[in-house]
Amino acid sequence: MSVLSGSVNAGGFLAVSRFVTHVTGFATLFGVDIVNGRIGEAFAILSVPVFFLMGAMLSSFFIDRRYQQKKTPRYGVVFGIVSFCLFAVAMLGTTNNFGVFGEALLLHRDYEMLALLCLASGLQNAAITSASGGVVRTTHLTGLTTDLGIGISRVLFPGDDERLNVRERKALFLKAASIFSFVVGSVIGAYLFLHYKYLGFLFPSGIALYTVFQVVGFKNLRKKLRI
Repeated sequence: MSVLSGSVNAGGFLAVSRFVTHVTGFATLFGVDIVNGRIGEAFAILSVPVFFLMGAMLSSFFIDRRYQQKKTPRYGVVFGIVSFCLFAVAMLGTTNNFGVFGEALLLHRDYEMLALLCLASGLQNAAITSASGGVVRTTHLTGLTTDLGIGISRVLFPGDDERLNVRERKALFLKAASIFSFVVGSVIGAYLFLHYKYLGFLFPSGIALYTVFQVVGFKNLRKKLRI
């Protein structure tokens, strides 16, 4: 999922010069637009992260809420929606609904793309946060890097509880691997987007779709169909 997020972030930046998984960035743009007197654009750009919030809420409905009810979480539904959102961006982009790839952001033209990318990012970030018990968040690295720094300190200067120390080492490895995977996803995504433009979003869409097959038991499905 970190690979997926890295590639989506690279795609958003190369398409319209916006890091779509960074709510902080949208809040900053709001402040800049307000000061420059672009009130309408300011509130329009501030509304984009609402789709990230909606994605997180929708993910919680299918996953976290079902955890609390002691029911099976529906990861397949969540990642199916993620895959569809990214696929939609790829198709709409290639049919010129968002203008030329790499042009400057025009909200009246690119708003739908930002909304779909933020919705997908909110969905999968909340899903992984729930699955990892809040240990990992895949769409941005600031909090994860902070947690990594705290974890390194705890590993270098362990306490007396060996079970806690083992858990800290495992969490440290997971966080470091997530950061590395995000970087790898950014590299792969940048290459694909620079060469294939909007079709590059098929890469993260495929990752999400693969996750759906894994969740619903693709191996068992193959046996039933005798593939």
